[in-house]
Amino acid sequence: MQLLPGPVRRFAAWCVVILLASGVVYVAIRLCVEFRTAVTPALLALLGTALLRPLHKWLVKAHVQRSLAAGLTCVAVVAVVGGAVYIVVSALIETGDQIIASLRHAAKGITDHFGAAGTSLDDIASNARELLGKFGGTAASGVVTGISVVGEMLAMAVLALLLVFFFLRDSDRAAGTVRALAPPGGADMVEAMSRRAFGAVEGFMRGTTLIALIDAVCITVGLLVLRVPGAIGLGALVFVGAYIPYLGAFISGAVAVLVALADRGFVIALWALGVVLAVQVLEGHVLQPVIQSRTVQMHPAIVLLALTAGASVAGILGMLLAVPLTAAAFGVVHELQTRYAASGSLTGPRPSPGPSSGPADS
Repeated sequence: MQLLPGPVRRFAAWCVVILLASGVVYVAIRLCVEFRTAVTPALLALLGTALLRPLHKWLVKAHVQRSLAAGLTCVAVVAVVGGAVYIVVSALIETGDQIIASLRHAAKGITDHFGAAGTSLDDIASNARELLGKFGGTAASGVVTGISVVGEMLAMAVLALLLVFFFLRDSDRAAGTVRALAPPGGADMVEAMSRRAFGAVEGFMRGTTLIALIDAVCITVGLLVLRVPGAIGLGALVFVGAYIPYLGAFISGAVAVLVALADRGFVIALWALGVVLAVQVLEGHVLQPVIQSRTVQMHPAIVLLALTAGASVAGILGMLLAVPLTAAAFGVVHELQTRYAASGSLTGPRPSPGPSSGPADS
């Protein structure tokens, strides 16, 4: 190795470090996938704890016992999530037939203008129920698998809720637990990295929730003005979808436009599309820079790459967890950079002293 130039040796060393780090990350991801029934509830519980900790702290400051405060927080979460799911599902069920009918009407209009091309679209719309029926028959053939998947999801949800309760109740002892698990001599650094990582996740969840609330309120008001049915349910869908950056907003906005098309016609659907696009422009150019810049600083390209990687590993759940986990990783990196920069400034070269003075000069 001494025969190689210095830059080549440094490049080789970096390659070895990158390969070792990639191998460790790959093994960690594979282990998480294998033990996903335990890892997923723990990660969801950490996200829930980061989001709900301010409410729990407020209850504790109001002299509510810590266990009771954690229980009340979990009950509030169940009520809010259950209500949002009920509103969204009810709105979609009520307007499902209208959406299909509106699509058939739109396809018929295209048929009148474009002939054969429109006819094919009309056939697709006409056979929508038949395709759904075939899909339902295929799904019914695997009903046992479907029931097992639903049971697994319910079990993970219950476990995540219980973990949120314990995490909130014992949050005052988290620092001591981290220090006890840290290697000798590294307790301060491990605690600092843990605090920075959790702070990044907490900032992401807090900023995303505020942005989601503003988006949902604006779109709900716009849909109410346009007298679109199920506006409150569609607003709830926008709020839930905002936790998946970019894709969630696209899906929830598309559903809102389809519902407007189904009940109010093409012109109102265009107005609904304008409302959705205006809210997205407001989010991208005002809310994201102002709110998220104070909580988590990540380039949109990094967010998109994290979403893609999360989707390839764990589907929609991976997309939900990818961005906050990436924010936590960035928090750890920033903490390490700060510490090494501080240590480098303390141990760096000092200015050369002046001419030494002998005992006679003093």
